[in-house]
Amino acid sequence: MITVSKEDYLKAILEAESEGEAVISARLADWLKVSAPAVTMAVRRLKKDGLVRVQSDGHVRLTAAGRKIARKLTLRHHLIERMLAELFGLEWWKVHDEAERLEHAVSPDFEAKLLAKLGKGGACPHGNLSEMESPASRRHRGLLLLADAAPGAAYAVSGIYERDRLLLEFLEARGIRPGAKLRLLERNYDQTLTLSTMAGNVSLGRAAAQRVWVSAAGQRSAR
Repeated sequence: MITVSKEDYLKAILEAESEGEAVISARLADWLKVSAPAVTMAVRRLKKDGLVRVQSDGHVRLTAAGRKIARKLTLRHHLIERMLAELFGLEWWKVHDEAERLEHAVSPDFEAKLLAKLGKGGACPHGNLSEMESPASRRHRGLLLLADAAPGAAYAVSGIYERDRLLLEFLEARGIRPGAKLRLLERNYDQTLTLSTMAGNVSLGRAAAQRVWVSAAGQRSAR
């Protein structure tokens, strides 16, 4: 039986892989805000169910069956985020947490209705696609991290890491949201960035800038 807890672990593993993270128990504990012993027990159960395998170096990998479940939950999460934003007008920086709560309660019939209503493809309110993307895939589409942007150039925000609610609120207050236009004015000695946005001139640290994907202004990335 696939419980809510097991689904959460499988989705977290898929998300960590897409971010280029080494998926180990400590990383899962951090992502899911649970204790290390709880992760150990959960991974043991998932392994027994044939949904993950644990390599000799401790890295956790999804099996084909585990990946199928994780991708299904990811699509459902994506559709709920779009529903909340496009149909109900919920602010973009709030939808992830709401979707986390609702994704397990959606029936296959309702999921099909959402898909018919919203259509396939399309980005979520954070600018991310329904399929988890690796950094390499985003770069192939012509995107780059704001942290690597060139001073003096203009950019459009393409996608933002969505798991950190405080980060999303922080960026929103500084005019950095999906679709927003900005210009990188200066890269400072301490690696902070000075940006011109709709909120005026703002400063952004490297940790936050590494969570924002942008495209050159006027460039349309392939979807």
